[in-house]
Amino acid sequence: MKRFLFFFSLFIISSSAYCQSEAIVFGRVTDTAGVALELVNISVNGFPTGSVTDKEGNFEMKVRSGERLTLAVSFIGYETRLFSVKLNPAERYELKVQLKSTSTELGTATIEDKETRQTTFNRIDPKIASEVPTSGEGVFALVKTFAGVSSNNETSSQYNVRGGNYDENLIYVNDIEIYRPFLVRAGQQEGLSFVNSDLASSLLFSAGGFDAKYGDKMSSVLDITYKKPREFAGSVTASLLGAAMHLEGITKNKRFSYLVGVRHRTNRYVLTSLDTKGAYQPQFTDVQTLLSYDVSTKFTLELLANYNRNKYTFVPQDRETDFGTINEALRLTVYFDGQEVNSFETGMGALSATWRPKTNLKMKFIASAFHSFEQETFDVSGEYWLDQLENNFGSDNLGEVKFNRGVGAYLHHARNYLSALVANAEHKGTLTLRKSKVLWGVKYQHEYVNDELNEWNLIDSAGYSVPQQPADEINLKYVYKAINVLETNRYSGYVEQDWHFSDSSNFALHYGARFNYWDLNNQFLFSPRATVSYQPDWKKRNFLFRFSSGYYYQPPFYRELRNLYGELNKNIKAQKSIHFVLGSDYNFTAWKRPFKLVAEVYYKYMDDLIPYEIDNVRIRYYANNNARGYATGLDLRVNGEFVPGIESWFSMSVMQTQEDIKDDFYYDRYNSDGEKIIPGYTINNVATDSIRYEPGYIPRPTDQRVNFSIYFQDYIPRVPSLKVHLNFLFGTGMPFGPPSYDRYKDTLRIPPYRRVDLGFSYQLLGEKKKLLGPKNPLKYLNSIWLSMEVFNLLQVNNTISYLWVADVTGRQYAIPNYLTARQLNVKLIARF
Repeated sequence: MKRFLFFFSLFIISSSAYCQSEAIVFGRVTDTAGVALELVNISVNGFPTGSVTDKEGNFEMKVRSGERLTLAVSFIGYETRLFSVKLNPAERYELKVQLKSTSTELGTATIEDKETRQTTFNRIDPKIASEVPTSGEGVFALVKTFAGVSSNNETSSQYNVRGGNYDENLIYVNDIEIYRPFLVRAGQQEGLSFVNSDLASSLLFSAGGFDAKYGDKMSSVLDITYKKPREFAGSVTASLLGAAMHLEGITKNKRFSYLVGVRHRTNRYVLTSLDTKGAYQPQFTDVQTLLSYDVSTKFTLELLANYNRNKYTFVPQDRETDFGTINEALRLTVYFDGQEVNSFETGMGALSATWRPKTNLKMKFIASAFHSFEQETFDVSGEYWLDQLENNFGSDNLGEVKFNRGVGAYLHHARNYLSALVANAEHKGTLTLRKSKVLWGVKYQHEYVNDELNEWNLIDSAGYSVPQQPADEINLKYVYKAINVLETNRYSGYVEQDWHFSDSSNFALHYGARFNYWDLNNQFLFSPRATVSYQPDWKKRNFLFRFSSGYYYQPPFYRELRNLYGELNKNIKAQKSIHFVLGSDYNFTAWKRPFKLVAEVYYKYMDDLIPYEIDNVRIRYYANNNARGYATGLDLRVNGEFVPGIESWFSMSVMQTQEDIKDDFYYDRYNSDGEKIIPGYTINNVATDSIRYEPGYIPRPTDQRVNFSIYFQDYIPRVPSLKVHLNFLFGTGMPFGPPSYDRYKDTLRIPPYRRVDLGFSYQLLGEKKKLLGPKNPLKYLNSIWLSMEVFNLLQVNNTISYLWVADVTGRQYAIPNYLTARQLNVKLIARF
């Protein structure tokens, strides 16, 4: 017994001494997007000690103290990171780790983001959004560099995808569909969009062939997930274009988390470079929050709320624009009077409840509402002079006014008001099985729109009102007056299954269908969709091939119902698009660094199309299903570490989209001598003959044939804290035509869009913050970055639209409306 007590006492003493010589390492492991990683291995090289992360990415482990140890953090599909530590007895050391995704060859297999790779989606790192040099918003600046995406307007966040327009793109935030204002007609009025990149943890983008769980639009999906904070953090951003701040945190019991973002933006500094000079007063403010509460381990409540107020006031003064050719150089000079006051005020709230009764079953219930109140008011008059410039290179007055071609005036008046409410109630579910995943959802949507339209335009050219009229009459060029009230209900749903044929199979199948019913036109829609992928078992080549196809109906929203005169066509039907997308995905290694090459060829057949015209960012529909069309093209994108440790990419798209408007025929009239004359007239009572022409297929307004884009990052040799960011966009010209409602005349081309934005960023504070004294307030900051950006580095006069001016002879001149010129911006970002 005494011997037992002796050895027991010896064991207790030795154990106590060993515990006092221990230290504790704890922390959290995430990917580069801030998403927690589960089952990550944390080991100590040379010792059996180790730990793994839980589902929240947290870990804690005991290690020896008093000696130098090497900690290894590793996970399949991610780069292994090593950390050297030497801890004191009983010390608690916190380790925050971010792992970067990579491809890891295990024999003949590659472990990576397999689920996303099997679909048409591409993942975007939201952190890059704060680094990309742009005068707009970072998330959308990145989207515009993707293959299949085109844009010719840096002042707007809108983009076209594979021949579609802005209204054909879906945007989701935490499963909530996002809407945009209705009345915006110019990019400088647009203000802040809903998406706040500071709050995002995941961005997925598909340019077509997407799954049935995504809604009823014809072109693309941008699926955004906001962060779920695990600790207190935040950031502050300030630049010449505005400021932003975000805070995130979680309570001690880990049950309640909050995410708050505030943004204020004014693009006055950029707008001063436009041809039209005056007092620009844009004020854009946005407040967002995401609150999450874990009622239990199985039940979670979330509230996503947003308030956005975009006010744009402009008092124009004058404009001077040179245009034409060397042989015919012209100048338009305009002096303005009046002002423009536009306001777009929107609010959105969504309450969701997520219930996980079983580990493999998730059920989500969402109630949301979106409200928009918009007003567009202006009275702007302009007096213009159209002058011919001296083009003789030997003249001392080269480039000066040679003679006047005409003078005129115009008056533009508008009092437009719109109020819209969209309320939704929906349920979504996910059931995970051993070889497949089943998803389903149902949704009810109620819409109410009240629209008051009062707009007219008077043009007086060279003393004659156009169109010409008797002296005692005043004819306006156009008058739009309407009061529309619309209240409707929609019902939609989907079922989808993601199937893996076996654990060892290289085949995967995503298939499903959507339905939609709208009580305004009593149209029921059924949309089957499917994607099949196959990964060949090639030892030296990591390829994946996929094919997607399906029906993509787009039921009309209010904007499509309203025609050019403000009248509603309530009998209009859904537009239809059938997608065929064949793609390949190749992961490879070059210079011992990971790369990916994605290629997709597609064809989209479209029917029951609603023709439209685009002026800047305003889309005006004809409100008739009287066209059919197609879009076909090739998209290529290569991304990877062209510079070690940072991602860059190159994208190229070749595309053609055309439509055939069924009733757009016209007549050319000829006299008996075969001379073409003005339609509907005779010459000296000579009989005329007319010939009917069918234009057939004509380019759609978004027919931008070639797009090439680059987002490239680099750092200065020997100064890794100094980075360079290059954002390059090139797109061939889009169609345009004279100011008429004859779409077949829109066969001219705007000059190509060319834009280079360059940014330099320097890390003022980073890992060396530990050197700061204990009383230095900067010790609470994780990093400080200072950036200098040059917008439109090459000083290219890009054209967004045209102002048409006619003289008394009826000759029309297209005066280009140029976008912003070269500007500098300074930005400071602090994270804590």
